[in-house]
Amino acid sequence: MDVFRIEGPVRLSGAVSINGSKNASLPIMAAAVLTAGKSVLRGVPNLSDISVFGRLLGRLGCQVTRSANGDLCIDSTVIDRPVGEYEIVRRMRAGICILGPLLARCGRAEVSMPGGCAIGDRPVNIHLKGLQELGAQIHLKNGYIVAEAPNGLTGKDIFLGGPFGSTVLGTANVLMAATLAKGRTIIESAACEPEIAHLASCLNKMGARISGIGSPRLIIEGVSQLQPVEFEVIPDRIEAGTFMVAAAITAGELKLHNCRLDDMMAIVDKLRNIGVTVETEGDGCVVARSGAIKAGDVTTQPYPGFPTDLQAQFMALLSLAEGNSVIIEKVFPDRFMHVAELNRMAANLRKEGPTVIVGGVEKLIAAPVMASDLRASAALVLAGLAAEGTTVVNRVYHIDRGYERIEERLNPVGAKISRESI
Repeated sequence: MDVFRIEGPVRLSGAVSINGSKNASLPIMAAAVLTAGKSVLRGVPNLSDISVFGRLLGRLGCQVTRSANGDLCIDSTVIDRPVGEYEIVRRMRAGICILGPLLARCGRAEVSMPGGCAIGDRPVNIHLKGLQELGAQIHLKNGYIVAEAPNGLTGKDIFLGGPFGSTVLGTANVLMAATLAKGRTIIESAACEPEIAHLASCLNKMGARISGIGSPRLIIEGVSQLQPVEFEVIPDRIEAGTFMVAAAITAGELKLHNCRLDDMMAIVDKLRNIGVTVETEGDGCVVARSGAIKAGDVTTQPYPGFPTDLQAQFMALLSLAEGNSVIIEKVFPDRFMHVAELNRMAANLRKEGPTVIVGGVEKLIAAPVMASDLRASAALVLAGLAAEGTTVVNRVYHIDRGYERIEERLNPVGAKISRESI
């Protein structure tokens, strides 16, 4: 098992290019199942989650390869086993995304209940409700979701809102299934995240007829078939936000290439409010901090609100702010396993239900810490960059799920991170 050994404090300075979006790539990989033939996806990051999803598609019958230039090629000519196996799907929640495409193409799908990060309860009932509205018959058997539609799917008006807002993967599942349904489907309270808009644009390029892209009301006119696609994945806004926080927490200055600020207005607004400069430049931006970090309040919400996937990173940053800050988690109210680990590094955090009170401290102090999930591990790395001494982050396989060799990208701009096997 690998660990990170991080020497701090450091000041980051230089340029970093943002990779393609993991959260956009995975549903688009699933969308390739909707059609027979070879699709080519450009800009897909080389991450463990991508590799696992590729193996999942391979078990279905697809051939998944990377070309010499890094393009991801998915040949979905043959789907001979529409089963999402437990041993693979348990490792990542996005595995559930094959349910809708398999059902639409094959008329039947068996997919294990998904796994993923330990960030609280994330039921798939809304996914299943939406597919049932399209005419699927669904039951659970031995931990598997069994969905059948032998006579095909039929369009319908569907409401996908849940207790914590819209469901991103649920919207993706129902949207993909609806492209091949008979007639018109209207998805009300659809997720508006850029990754869903990007998926819809990809589906339209495949021949789907989707309107209302980027809004909470998607209208899908079903078509009889789709075509393979060549498509480029958008930059990863969560990776970009993480590197923005890296510049801020180290009082540094980073130029981020391939960064779409239009997708990150809530993030940029919070950074500016606490004293961080974010300026558009070229194909990205420059992020810098020279003064003190001001206290601030953060409430996570579905897009266009502040993303839950950056809550842990901002908690690490606000730990060094002047005064008290408040972080409220409204998407995954139990997503606070990083609180105890940051407190081990001398942060002053107090959890009260879905809220954490952050008392700013003058400095963080290095300590051995344990990563519990993908974004928590990123927060611990950021804290390690700013802390005095040597921080050891255990279970870095979590961070490899969403950040491609993060140490090799931050070390050239001033970080001191070594990967060691234990």
